[in-house]
Amino acid sequence: MNSIADKNLFLNENSECNHCQRYDSLVESRIFSDQGKSLSKLVEKIKNAGKNKDFDCIVGVSGGVDSTYLAYIAKKLGLRPLAVHFDNGWNSELAIKNIEKVLKKLKIELYTYVVEWEEFRDLQLSFLEAAVPDGEIPTDHAISALLWKTASKFKIKYILSGLNFATEAVSVPDWSYGHSDWKYIKSVHKKFGIKKLKTFPHFNFFELFYINFIKDVRSVSILNYLDYNKKTAMDLLTNELDWTQYEGKHYESFYTKFYQGYVLPTQFNIDKRYGHLSDLINSKQISRDQAIDEIQKPSYDHNSIEADKEYVAKKFNISKEKLEKILSLKPSSFRDYPNSYDLVQFARNSVNFLRKYNLYPK
Repeated sequence: MNSIADKNLFLNENSECNHCQRYDSLVESRIFSDQGKSLSKLVEKIKNAGKNKDFDCIVGVSGGVDSTYLAYIAKKLGLRPLAVHFDNGWNSELAIKNIEKVLKKLKIELYTYVVEWEEFRDLQLSFLEAAVPDGEIPTDHAISALLWKTASKFKIKYILSGLNFATEAVSVPDWSYGHSDWKYIKSVHKKFGIKKLKTFPHFNFFELFYINFIKDVRSVSILNYLDYNKKTAMDLLTNELDWTQYEGKHYESFYTKFYQGYVLPTQFNIDKRYGHLSDLINSKQISRDQAIDEIQKPSYDHNSIEADKEYVAKKFNISKEKLEKILSLKPSSFRDYPNSYDLVQFARNSVNFLRKYNLYPK
């Protein structure tokens, strides 16, 4: 990972990088040796908490492999999930078809929240103009906020998260920061935005504390209770649910494909495939040689880049020339804007402390 813009990367005396060390630590503390027994206990808790309600849990769905497999597993475990989807205006046709087909076959009800496009366009464009590598943070934050708020609204105690160590353990703040930092998001929008954010789902730490510890709503990563193998999951979804595979991780969104595949590598020297492939190596799903072969492939189909820029510029209601100018700005960082980084780290360490003593779900 030395070619990647990660200034906090370091190796120990055994030439192991800090990301691999963190992976080992996470697996040791958060993966259960008695996965089946622990999962059974969790499922029982979820069912008991959802008695006499229409739903006993929430599953966020995007059409991608992790969230789709999570929905499948939830039904296999006998749970009664409500599927929640955040429509930010960038869904691919394939994503929409995947969601419709899968949920129909699994007989899961879907709640879709459509954000007001002019608001969201203004916020996304603000992040591009800020020249930070966090261009997808508005979507990530909104999804989390929507899940918390929907759980609170329907009095559902459990949110099933598709986050898992097998495919997304590598976390680099300099690559992407702000998933839970509303102060940072507001500060970027205040400087570059125009529209008021009236329909954009968001939360601050006080709201999150209230939902977590007063309303007792919990987010649990069920895939960490399983031997989650991405290839096996994709084959199962394809064969049983007629799900169609994407060409890249999270490429169910056109903007994600454009941002991760083109913007990050060209403007910021960040290729997230290094993190994704490293996770698969650590979870022994691919070999290092396979990962090296994969990383040699172009991150984007450059035959379509000009047409895709035209499409993105049109969606943002700006000229292609202005988009090109924005994408040539000198990179900056979340540290250049007001943020709650220290508070985020404190909250994360506090939750990990509670997990250590089984006071918060793993």
